[in-house]
Amino acid sequence: MSLMYLLWQAEKQRKRNVSNSLSMRRRLRDLSDPLKLPEKQFIAMFRVDKSTFQRLLVELRARLPDSKRSTAVRKELKILAALNFYAKGAYQRSIGACDLNSMSQPTFSRCFNEVTDALNSPDILQKYIKFPVCQADRKVIINGFMEKFGFPGVIGCVDGMQVAILQPKKEKEAFFNDNNYYSLNVLIICDAKLNILYVDASFSGASTDEQVWEQCAVKEVLQNIPETRRCWLLGDSEYPQGPRMLTLNSEPIPDISRHLGAESYVELHHKTWNTVQECMKALRERWQCLKGRKPLHYGPTTAAKIVNACVVLHNIANLGNVPLVKSSVT
Repeated sequence: MSLMYLLWQAEKQRKRNVSNSLSMRRRLRDLSDPLKLPEKQFIAMFRVDKSTFQRLLVELRARLPDSKRSTAVRKELKILAALNFYAKGAYQRSIGACDLNSMSQPTFSRCFNEVTDALNSPDILQKYIKFPVCQADRKVIINGFMEKFGFPGVIGCVDGMQVAILQPKKEKEAFFNDNNYYSLNVLIICDAKLNILYVDASFSGASTDEQVWEQCAVKEVLQNIPETRRCWLLGDSEYPQGPRMLTLNSEPIPDISRHLGAESYVELHHKTWNTVQECMKALRERWQCLKGRKPLHYGPTTAAKIVNACVVLHNIANLGNVPLVKSSVT
């Protein structure tokens, strides 16, 4: 028997094995039904409860591409695979090979990108990440901070969050931050209930919080508020003081002094502003792909989309009162 014939037979068997493996993966994937999991385990794996997931499915179904292929991944499994990745912060290879979805790495990658793009649809971003532009909406947020902290006029707390990424191919120095890793500097503004009102993930990690703020679209919104409206953001010492930005170095204005009681302005400001620190901690605990120095294995543009997607999901989970868990079940 010739060597060429043996090689041909071996290659034929290899292709048959690959085909059988793919068929098995598809059968396992089609038979899987994560919605049959107990609620607690479902939340641990996907960071949303089943009712919130159904709401998310309604929102995203029309925004995910259709496929006529008989082997196409069901849309609900695409979303669940993406949620699991956001939640675990694991690399794509481990998610793509998980028993739950039985997806190949390329299939998972395609599904993940589709879901991330859907969550970045302009109408989705505008629906779930809303900075208050009218007085009625501002009043709701002001009342929330006043009831919780006794600090009047607060329409949001602001800070920057470093999200680790791989070394970019271009302008890598701009993304190398003071803590010696590559990152995005993500601006976050939140309310008293830890809902995120505004996010900007377009800035490099070496940008300072002040530099990011100077180019923030919210500045224009604040400038258009009539002077008679007593409202402001709270920022730390990294932000410049201004008519609509109160920092630890700001002088207490009469509206605030009347509410200080036994606390100093610095104490009350820090306690209230710390809300944004709690918000960012909750965001990272729920979606651990943003946590620590373990980088997102994407360039800055895609990493920014992932940040936006996680912020949308964070706010949706808050709307559903989904409990926060610190570790996922695999």
